[in-house]
Amino acid sequence: MSSILQAVDDSAVVFSPYWKSAFRPAVKRGIDLVCAGSLLIVLSPLLVALAIAIKASSPGELFYRWRVVGQGGRPLLSYKFRSMVSNADELKGQLEAANEMRGPVFKMTHDPRVTAAGKWMRRYSLDELPQLYSVLKGEMSLVGPRPPLLSEYQHFTGYQKQKLSVKPGMTGLWQIQGRNRINDLDDWVRLDLEYIRRWSLWLDTKILLRTLGVVFTGSGK
Repeated sequence: MSSILQAVDDSAVVFSPYWKSAFRPAVKRGIDLVCAGSLLIVLSPLLVALAIAIKASSPGELFYRWRVVGQGGRPLLSYKFRSMVSNADELKGQLEAANEMRGPVFKMTHDPRVTAAGKWMRRYSLDELPQLYSVLKGEMSLVGPRPPLLSEYQHFTGYQKQKLSVKPGMTGLWQIQGRNRINDLDDWVRLDLEYIRRWSLWLDTKILLRTLGVVFTGSGK
């Protein structure tokens, strides 16, 4: 998972001038380390409870190996709590006709593969918590463009690949402005490119605060 699939051409991407600062990206990385490490410690009882609920809900592995693509087109292996049946990837082909997204991304509001525990975890984005480990490793950030699945990225256009000009994140503008309402991949990419263009530490702070509101209201699916 370490080789670059295809270099991302970011020549057309408009970057915030703050990306070129030596100080601000370092602060962003410091925030990632402190917050991700602290959350993994503070939320450890919740993580144990979620693990028990997953195992009790359906047979299979505790974690879903999330094979996605990171900055510059580099494949990376991240993890989520498993929220679907163990053979979900094998069943995906049978559900393609019900895909609600335009573009090489799959989304289905009432996906029959989601387990009972998975529905509750997804509502509050709790299945995403293991990604904090990827943030600690430096492969992801708390805030950034959403990383696409490896299988999706292979069908991306050059325009869509531009979203990977910076490190992907656990949340971003797509989370607080679109989330469940987005049904076109290009709209998703537009929000990611807007984030790259507008990025600042203050924007990250606002996104994180608004993400807390989205999570606590349980608007996930």
